Amino acid sequence: MQTAEKQTLDLSAVNAHLTEQKADASAIIAWAAKQFGSGLAMTSSFGGQSAIMLHLASRVVPNIPVIVIDTGYLFPETYQFIQELTEKLSLNIKVFSPLMTAARQEALYGKLWEQGEDGMDRYHAINKVEPMQRALKELGVTAWVAGLRRDQSDYRANLRTVEVQDGVYKIHPILDWSTRDVHQYLKTHGLSYHPLYDKGYKSVGDWHSTRPITDDQPERSGRFHGLKQECGIHIPSTPAENQSAESANV
Repeated sequence: MQTAEKQTLDLSAVNAHLTEQKADASAIIAWAAKQFGSGLAMTSSFGGQSAIMLHLASRVVPNIPVIVIDTGYLFPETYQFIQELTEKLSLNIKVFSPLMTAARQEALYGKLWEQGEDGMDRYHAINKVEPMQRALKELGVTAWVAGLRRDQSDYRANLRTVEVQDGVYKIHPILDWSTRDVHQYLKTHGLSYHPLYDKGYKSVGDWHSTRPITDDQPERSGRFHGLKQECGIHIPSTPAENQSAESANV
């Protein structure tokens, strides 16, 4: 791969090219690896269907840095899932945690996740957004691969395969995949859902703000007490980029 360097892409042209080429998920990742070289990383929540992107990316770009945000409030099953997939797929895990421990946060601010939308926003800023921004900076990331899909939320429905967020390019290789596509890929490659998936946890985050849902509910409706669709990691912070996120009530 080439070395990482700052570059400016014509997003409309790039997305049109990938569409014209009918690039599948692996081809999109290969394009990103060639385009961004050592500046390419990926993120994973090790949630419900995270094994797909981890398998795809690690096959195309062995040793790609996998950024994991450990809030300190993950389910025990999530930590076990991280260990299982790290060993199975030989992942290059890069763990980043909040600068403030969970115990200190609760002592100073109480349980932020129980303090309405403002409390949840503050919780996400401390435990997810800041560690993610620090990870991108420390690892020198110029582009990151994420397993977002259009059918997961209103905001994600409007994304393109290649976007830019806060000056960093984002690549969404499985953006157009359906639930059926997800299931088939996992089955074909002998990969597992998150251990809590079969218990109704279709989208898995922190233990205190994730609940099981029924089959007829949207995938992410069990997150954040129904107050939000996104934790902030995938939402741009600049006013211009954030406009579409606000209109989607994320």
